[in-house]
Amino acid sequence: MPRSLPLAAPRPFRILWLVLPVLAGPAIADALADRSRSVQVVASALAWLCWGGVLVASLVPRTVTLTVVRSLAPGAVVLCAWAALASDELAWGLAGVAVAIAAMVAAFGPATADAFVDGSSYGDERRVALRVPIAMAIAPVPIAWALAAAGLVTGPLLLAAGQWVAGGIALVVGFPVVVAVALRLHLLSRRWLVFVPAGVVVHDPIAMAEPVLLRRHLLRRIGPADAAAASDGSALDLTGGALGLVLELRTAEPFTVGLRHGRETVESTGVAALLVTPGRPATTLEIAAERKLPVS
Repeated sequence: MPRSLPLAAPRPFRILWLVLPVLAGPAIADALADRSRSVQVVASALAWLCWGGVLVASLVPRTVTLTVVRSLAPGAVVLCAWAALASDELAWGLAGVAVAIAAMVAAFGPATADAFVDGSSYGDERRVALRVPIAMAIAPVPIAWALAAAGLVTGPLLLAAGQWVAGGIALVVGFPVVVAVALRLHLLSRRWLVFVPAGVVVHDPIAMAEPVLLRRHLLRRIGPADAAAASDGSALDLTGGALGLVLELRTAEPFTVGLRHGRETVESTGVAALLVTPGRPATTLEIAAERKLPVS
């Protein structure tokens, strides 16, 4: 794969994000028209700051900026949906919702994830992102995001409305919530495979205490996992039930993996294979083949 990938892959998202204020602007302005001037100014400033922050982040593909894009892009959907319901500019509102949803889908797409995580590579590395575990995607992540979004905007809007006590409390409570959620969401951006000259590194700070290097001379197979792979006891499942094709990375010798259980580390010994779910399994296998690894 060309090294231009980090610059090219996020292009659909950038285009949608640039168009978004043009289409959503009339409905948002109309929805804010009956609010006080101070609320209008603060709400508009928050919206533009978030929009600008995401745009800048999309121009610098890195792991950190992936977290910025994925944390703020869903907010555009919520804002546009509110504007469509609260304004008389229904057509503009619906157009804004459609573009915001398309931008969010692009932000969470596997090509975008690969571009951003590979943007943090150095030297002769190639990184490919792993899919989010299904159990986290269904409830914990959306709930945490909603809490952080509320913590980000509630305090400033209450203060703008003259609710000094409630606004102050919301700021004091909301700021640590935003920081805590952002740090946790960033762990999801840091789940990847790293192809290095020595072999393949599995990096998953949510499931593993430390990354694991599967050395080139010990690798026996990289390919789609069969049903028996997870049931024979030798393969360690790190997919978290994520949707998509599961790949098996099998070695000639067993090794030990330190797994996270809360704040404790539990060692899993006698592991002969790891099961992972990359966002783009075909691309992952292509990279492995290019690096002369045993793909089958």
